[in-house]
Amino acid sequence: MKQKEGFGILFKKMVSEWKWLFRYIKKYRLITLLYVVIGMLSVAMSLGISVVSKIVIDAVVAKENDVLLNFGILVILLAVFQHVFQAASSWLISVVSSKANNEIRSEIYSHIVSAGWKDVSRYHTGELLNRLESDVSSVSGGAISFIPGLIIKLCQFIGALAIVLYYDPAMALLALMSAPFMFISSKFIVRAMRKYNEKSRELNGKVLSYTQESVQNIQLIKAFDLTKDYINNFAKLLEEFRTFRLGYDKFSILMTLCLSLIGVAVSYSCYGLGIFRLWQGAITFGTMTMFLQLSGVLTSSFSALASMIPSAVSIATAAGRIIEVTSFAKENDEDKEKALEILKKSKKDGVYISFDKVSFRYDDAENDVLKNISFEIAPGDTIAFIGPSGEGKTTLLKLILGIVKPTDGQLFISTSDGDKVDISDSTRRFCSYVPQDMGIFSGTIADNLRLVKNEATDEELMKVIETADLGGMIKNLPHGINTDVSESGNNFSQGQLQRIAIARALLRDSQIILMDEATSSLDVETETRVLNNIMVNSPEKICIITTHRESMLKYCNRIYKVNSNGEMTEC
Repeated sequence: MKQKEGFGILFKKMVSEWKWLFRYIKKYRLITLLYVVIGMLSVAMSLGISVVSKIVIDAVVAKENDVLLNFGILVILLAVFQHVFQAASSWLISVVSSKANNEIRSEIYSHIVSAGWKDVSRYHTGELLNRLESDVSSVSGGAISFIPGLIIKLCQFIGALAIVLYYDPAMALLALMSAPFMFISSKFIVRAMRKYNEKSRELNGKVLSYTQESVQNIQLIKAFDLTKDYINNFAKLLEEFRTFRLGYDKFSILMTLCLSLIGVAVSYSCYGLGIFRLWQGAITFGTMTMFLQLSGVLTSSFSALASMIPSAVSIATAAGRIIEVTSFAKENDEDKEKALEILKKSKKDGVYISFDKVSFRYDDAENDVLKNISFEIAPGDTIAFIGPSGEGKTTLLKLILGIVKPTDGQLFISTSDGDKVDISDSTRRFCSYVPQDMGIFSGTIADNLRLVKNEATDEELMKVIETADLGGMIKNLPHGINTDVSESGNNFSQGQLQRIAIARALLRDSQIILMDEATSSLDVETETRVLNNIMVNSPEKICIITTHRESMLKYCNRIYKVNSNGEMTEC
């Protein structure tokens, strides 16, 4: 009883996954229909060759030269057209699959990037890449060709069966001997294939995650002399994947062997029956040849239909993993108009940030990271959050950025006349951000700066570069602001990267500057110049910093300590 319920749930899940896939198939219905039509013509050519071959062989036996010549030419033409149609259908499916691949990949990327941070952060980046690449390829390639392929193979099977039935019903029944076995074994095949596919994709994600993470941190691996350890661990991970794949291949080979043996039994039974009928004189040599060809078509098309069960499971499994990602709640910009109105109104006088009894707790935590916090930040304030690592300083910045939402309480931005908007996805346009990890991308220095302002001129770039105390470095570079930045900025020092990140934040010219340990790699003199420049150029802006360095506190008019119990006190 449990097995039936389990299969029922699995079947319903697969049906819902295929319904999701039909959204993409429908978009290409005209090309898909053309693919089906061309495929049907190819099948017609193939079946026609079998029937015409019978006529040709009978004409040879009867020495009917005119019939032999005419139908011999017809066989050649049918064979040529069959291959032309097959080539055309292959090209069509390639065109449609590549389009669908780009569309689905673009949609999944959009979902991942625009989803809430909380949802995305539950997945390793390697696993997200696995779904974006491997799963999307399986879906786009398989889903588009699966339904047309099913229709074409079904028509091929029905057409061959109809011809055999017309000439000999007993032969047709014999050719269907493998049907009961496939029906009985289908539940087992579907359940087993689903399990193998899910585990295989999970392990592949593990391999990709390990690869991505280790390559990204290769400097650290070398620094701790962990190269051999990581090579050995990667080999173990690959061996685990290989062992599982061998089990999967063993299952597939055994299933294929069973189907092949049944197919061989059916084919030779048809062959034996054909010889017996020929010996009796009930059929001609041509009919015997046609039977042998069609029995092979029946067996191969039935096996092809049977093999579509694993394909359907594999495609549905990949679709299910994609659906999981697309189900992330998207961030919205519903307060955009209100935020823009306040932004315009407060351009000269600045904004206020208000925490009203704000508490926050991460989903997997037992206690609040921040508890019942209330305070206000005014235009021109420079605020410091201090305290031990992991006590909520960065979380405060995430709350101000709207990346996470308060568990309790209210958090909003307001103007001097009391107009306000809740902090959300829409209010990030008020903020510039310098993260702890700098967030430097491949490209040039100018590319990294213009991420926040595409239309910025070189003069604007140089202005923020001078403010961030980068002018001397830029002048000494052979290509200036157009100097390439390698992956993770490995061709620059940490201090230089921090100043590039600070310059980028300043270029955005936002009313709130958030700096998360933004000067930790700078010496005191450089830090002093950078912070002095920021204060002089942005006196009306709010500047919020998290730091462990006492040297930064002299620039702050208010300092708050985040305590281990989640409460905050002003120093």
